[in-house]
Order: sequence, then C-alpha cells, then structure tokens
Amino acid sequence: AYTELLRERIGRIRSISFHGDRDNRLAGVLNFGIAGIAQDTLLIRLDLAGFAVSAGSACSAGAAQVSHVLRAMGCSEDVARTCIRVSLGRFTKHEDIVSFADRIIAIAGEQY
Repeated sequence: AYTELLRERIGRIRSISFHGDRDNRLAGVLNFGIAGIAQDTLLIRLDLAGFAVSAGSACSAGAAQVSHVLRAMGCSEDVARTCIRVSLGRFTKHEDIVSFADRIIAIAGEQY
C-alpha cells in the first residue's frame, strides 16, 4: 500500500494528474505528471536528490518521443511530456515514500 501512501501524499499538489487505472495496474507502479513541469526537469531534480525514476511507460523508456501508451490512454502530448513513472520495490520503506513525496512537493512548489 506504499503506492497509495505516495499517491495520497503527492495528491495534495493542485496541478498533479495521475495516469492509469487505480485498481487494475501493476502493483508498485505509479505514473503522474505535474502541469508546467517537464519530465526532464523532474528526472534531473529527483536524480540529484538520489531518486531513480523513469519517464513515460516502460515500453518507451529511452525514446525521444512521448509514450504511445500514455497517448493511447488519452493523455495529450503536452501532458505526456510531464509524466514520470515511479516503481516501488520490495525494499522500499515508509520513510522512502515520505522523503520522495516531500521532494516532489518541494519541486512543484518551486515552479509556482
């Protein structure tokens, strides 16, 4: 339920959008975007803070274009360019979720 904890904590960001079915999805994976913050910005800022995340969908990782999966799910190209994918593992701890959420909230706050 760490995915739900993360979703709850970062869901406080006004401009966040979550993508994918809330119930029928791969456990431990969350895809979201924050309006006005490019995925590259999130990737770099999170990497500098010690968090490894990905952009788009797993089947399009490393591609220069937006994820065709996100587009098929109804995301506009602009929205898809803000999305990152977070995968939680069996070694993820509660404090990891809190720290990650706090960093995302701080990054989002710095943009407005």
